[in-house]
This record gives sequence, structure tokens and C-alpha cells, in this order.
Amino acid sequence: MSSAGISSVDTFTESLTELLERARTIKPDGAIEPALTSASFNGDVENIAKHAELSSVATTQEHYAALETACRNIFYNLLASTSIEDDSFGQIWSLLDIITILSNIPLCEPGLVFWLVEELLDSQTIDGCRIVFDYLDSRREQLIARHFKQKQLIILRACNELLRRLSRAEDTVFCGRVFIFMFQSFPLGDRSSVNLRGEYHVENVTVYEKPPAKKDEGPEGAMEVDIEPATVEKEKTPTTDLQPAAKTEGDASTPQPPDTTEKSVKTDGEQPKPQEAEPEPEPDTEALYPVFWSLQDTFSQPTRLFDTETFASFKSGLDLTLRKFKAVQQQQQSRPSTTNPSASPTNTLKRKRSNLETDQQQPKRPRPEQDDNRQTKLASTSFNPRYLTSRDLFSLELSDPTFRRHILVQSLILVDFLLSLTPKSKRKLEDKKASNKSVLYSYTLSEPDTAWAIATRAEIATYLQAGAEGKFYYRMVDTVLSRDKNWVHWKADSCPLISQPPIPAPSVQESQKGSAKACMPRRIRPTPMGSLDLSFLLNTGDAGQAQGLEALKRPERYTLPKVEDYKAPIMEDEFDIEMARTEEEKEEVATRKASKMWRALRLASKDRLNLFDKIEDGKDLGPLFDAPPKPSGEKPNSGMDDGARREEEKENESVAEVNGSVEEVKGSVSTEGMMEVEKQEGDHKEEVQERVEEVKAEVNGADEGPTMETAPPTAVEVT
Repeated sequence: MSSAGISSVDTFTESLTELLERARTIKPDGAIEPALTSASFNGDVENIAKHAELSSVATTQEHYAALETACRNIFYNLLASTSIEDDSFGQIWSLLDIITILSNIPLCEPGLVFWLVEELLDSQTIDGCRIVFDYLDSRREQLIARHFKQKQLIILRACNELLRRLSRAEDTVFCGRVFIFMFQSFPLGDRSSVNLRGEYHVENVTVYEKPPAKKDEGPEGAMEVDIEPATVEKEKTPTTDLQPAAKTEGDASTPQPPDTTEKSVKTDGEQPKPQEAEPEPEPDTEALYPVFWSLQDTFSQPTRLFDTETFASFKSGLDLTLRKFKAVQQQQQSRPSTTNPSASPTNTLKRKRSNLETDQQQPKRPRPEQDDNRQTKLASTSFNPRYLTSRDLFSLELSDPTFRRHILVQSLILVDFLLSLTPKSKRKLEDKKASNKSVLYSYTLSEPDTAWAIATRAEIATYLQAGAEGKFYYRMVDTVLSRDKNWVHWKADSCPLISQPPIPAPSVQESQKGSAKACMPRRIRPTPMGSLDLSFLLNTGDAGQAQGLEALKRPERYTLPKVEDYKAPIMEDEFDIEMARTEEEKEEVATRKASKMWRALRLASKDRLNLFDKIEDGKDLGPLFDAPPKPSGEKPNSGMDDGARREEEKENESVAEVNGSVEEVKGSVSTEGMMEVEKQEGDHKEEVQERVEEVKAEVNGADEGPTMETAPPTAVEVT
């Protein structure tokens, strides 16, 4: 780019050249790392703005244009004179770092660095582009830190152009790096890579061979010559590949020898078995070929299923494919790993393929179906972006477990699309009020088709979980498809923003204080919840007045009151009941009176139990208050009259006399006679005790009826 006669461009060129010379001293080896920053030049990069003020540049746009021209001149000179593999190519990495610093200030166009990167990718080979992407991966955060809106379209254009140059089969890893760079550069909710209109990749057309003509369309001999080798080879195999075609032509009425033999062995002459459902035969590989590859047209454009005939043919084709996959899987599982290749059921396929390779002078490729362990290794390492559709390779592709898995994953995606058209699924989108009508279809899946889709999905899931690492593989696929449903709903809502605005600093500080306060150790309350305030125990009163703990030591707190103490309070309550004006007040006073009467009765039950009969249903406690209390020497609960009390006194006197006479006898007798006396004394005590019990019984009977006078025992009777 010529800049002759433009002083501002020359000024910027001199400044950039000086910065590059300083960058050479910082990184003499020309490596990509480390990245140059403004601190690496001690702030001299910002001095370019002073040069702009001294130049003849009048406006910002002119300043940007002059600086861009200077950068491009240096960039083109370096690109033309150095190779990307040389150490001197590090000057371009330094120039890009300087331009990044200038664009962040900003002193130049924000997208200038990606414009130069785009031209750099166009000028390099695939190997050189890998080195350029090493630089982009190491500077990604600095490149997209600021002014990303001005850079995103340039990034998208440069990466897409590079992807068009790459081969998905040979440069698979590099394609992944490009995609990862874009995914990490663009925000998660960016709409640049979202297919809002729901358009399908209809340009992806699968080309395959047309099916051969039928037997009845031409001369019989010519057709037999064309298909005779294949027919002979299939007759050597134990499978019945031609049975589906025979049944469709009405040949089921003529039993074939293999079927008749099997029935005779299983039934032993009995005929009820033919009425039962027989297992479906394995589909013919030649007949399956056009049906199988025609499924790809539906996979690339699912809306074709809205047609009834297309949907019916798709269902039959997918069911036929699943049957074939299961048959191949059963054959591989039943075949031991040391099988003789000459006795293999696919011997004819190998011979056919060997003849083709001999004609084309191609080396033989080992068959993956001969070793189950090798199949597992190939399934985990192989990658086929697009399969070949040759009829001769179709049998080999069917024997590849990776091929079968990929086809079934495509089927799962399409079945999930059909299940999203059920009334229940469409009702969910209606509840969310989806605004993007481009991805909402008016077609509704019928109930029979819904049942078929659910059953087919379960059948595919069961198939994928079989085999080595099958459960892990299906879990991975199911997880991806489940997350894809969320993206579909997000697209139906017109892709609302996923990222949220940053939280203000005051809100963060306030939440930190609140969380710190909530996590602080709590102090014990002086008065726990539900407890009484005991501060009154520490109070001190005037002289002569008990306060605090002393108040708890007063006798009236632990001594029982007398029955007479309740007489006056009960009379006051009776007076209050008579003077009460409202029913509530009367009920309150009656409750207090009942409490006091109950306390008085409880105290009187200890020494005045005989007076309870004189109380009329607890209404009047006058007999309790009028009766004198029993002396302290009397036994409690002795409600006796005067006659009974006299009898008891006489009894006590007689017992005392007997005890006195016994003591006198003890003092006058000898030791030997003492034992006899003690024996007599024991007998005497028993008699006295029996007599006392009789007296008590008579006294108790006297309380209920007339008093019976009984003479006390005399000393003579005792002796």
C-alpha cells in the first residue's frame, strides 16, 4: 500500500518501526509467547497519540486511516520477506500485539488486528494456519476483551473461510480447534450461529446407485446373467435373504423345504404351530440398499414427513433397517473370534470385495467384523464424516458397529423431532407463548404415529445400550439430545438473553455483610425464650421486709394453711357472685370460688373426713368450718363419736396396765424363767393385737350404725 507524500503515515511508520525494534530485544527468538503489553514498552505505545497531534491529521477517522495504512505497510513487507517457520516471523506476532494495544486505547480501528489475521490466514497453507491459530488461542482473552461488537463479524468471517478450506476427514482436529475458538469467543447467547428460521441443509444430497430392474421387466435370461453371481453367493449363506420378496409375490402358499423341515422338527406332526406368529426373516441386503440410503433424504429435510405417503415409507424403511441391524449384531455375537474365514457366512462378500480390490490395484483392508475386540477399538477411534454409498461396500458398512451407531443416532434425532409435534409437546410451547413462529409447525402427530415413535425410540435405545460400552455411549447421546431440547425451546422464544447484567458493587457489599452477620456465633440471651425473669431474687427491700431469696424462706410458702383460712375468701366470693352484673363476671368469680372450695376439702380430708356426709354436694362448707379440729395427739382419719372414743381410751389404759405387769414379772423371775415369760408375753401380745383389731372394727361400725359397748379386757384375762 503506497503512502508516498503522506507525512502522518510516515510518522506512524517510524514510531511502529521503533516499537518493533524494542520488541526484538524483548523476544529475540521470535516465539509467540510471551505476549507483549503496554508495560513491556514502558508506555511508549501511547505516545503515538502525541505524534498524531503533531501531524496534519484533522479528524479521528483520518487518524485511524493513517495508522491503519502504516500498519498494513509494515505487515505486508514482513509477510513478503519472511516465512512463518522462520524466527524473524516473530515480528508479525509483535506487530499484532502492538495493534491490539492500540485498539484497546483506542488509537486505531478495533477490528484492524482481525483484518490482518484474516489476510494472514489467506496467505498461509494449512500447516501455517495451525501456527496462526496457536497465536489466536494464546491471545484470545486479550483480543476479545474490548470492542467485541466491532470484531465479531470479522472473526466469524475469517473462521468460516478457514473451515471451507479444511477437510473434515483429514483436518478433523484443526476443525475442532476453529469451532472451539469461536465458541469461546462468542457469548453463549449470541444469535450469530443460531438458525432462527429453522432452515434445513437441503443441499446435503446423498447420491447412491439406483435399484436394478425387476425380473419381469426384461428378458429372463439376460437378467439371470446379471444377478446370477449374487444369487449363487446368497444361496451359500445360511440366511434367507430372498424370503421377503417371495412372500410379497404370493409364494407363501407353496411351503419351502427349509420351512417344512423346521416345522416338522418343532411340532412332530402337530399343526397348531403355523397359526402362531413366526419370527420375521432377515431383510435382503440388496433390497435394503435403496431403502436404507433413501432415509438420508428424510434426515436432511424432516418436514417431508408431513406428507402421509412419505411418512409411511419412512416408517417401513426404518423398521426394516432396525431388523437388519439386529440380525447383523446377532450374527457377530454368535460368531466366535477364531472362525475360519472360508466357513464364514460373509465369505462370498469377502471374495467379491477381493476381486474388486484386485481389479483396482488397491491393498486389502482388514475386516472389522472378524474380531470383536478390534471392533470396539475401531468404534472408539474411527471418524467418518461421510460414508460411501457404493452398493459393493454396503454389506461391509452394515457390519461396522460405528456405522450402525451413527445411523441410529440420526434416527433418534428425527424421532425426537416427531415427538416434539405431539399435542402434549405443542401445548407446552403454547403455554410459554413462544414468539418465533418459524420453528413452530402446524402439523400435529397423530396418536398411532406417536405410539410408533415412542416404541421406535425405545427400540433404538435398547439397541445402542447393547455391546461394549453401550450404556455409556447411549447416556452420552441421550444427554446431548436432552440439552438440545432446551436449545429448541430457547430458539422458539426468539433467543432471549442468557447473560445477566453484572451485580452492582453496593449490592455485593451489602450481601457480604448480611452473610457475615448470619454466620456470626450467636450470644446466649440473658433470658432464654420460655423462661421466667428471676431478677427479683436479687432485689433488696427495706428493713423488716423480706426480698429476694429471703422471701422464698417465709413459712407461709411451705406450711399448709388451715381449713378456716378459706372461710372468709369463700364468703367474699359468694358475695361477689350475688353482686355480679354480667354473666362473664359471675363465671369468673364462680371459678375462683370452686378452686378455693376444692383446696379446703383437700385439707379437711385429713382430719375431718367424717363431716363430708354433712356437706351438700360441695355447696356449703359450713360444717367443716364449725367443727373443732382434732387434737394433735389423735390419729388422723378417726371420725369417731364420744362413745367410741371412750372405748378406745379404756383399751389404751388396759394395754398400759398389761405392759406394766409384764415389766414387773420380768424383774422378779430368774433368767431361766425369763424365756418362758417372754414366750407368754409374745402370746399375750398377739391376743392383745387381735383384740385391738376387733375394737377398731367395732368403732368403725359405730360410725355407720348404733354404738356397741364392749367391755375392755381385764388383766385377769390377759394373764
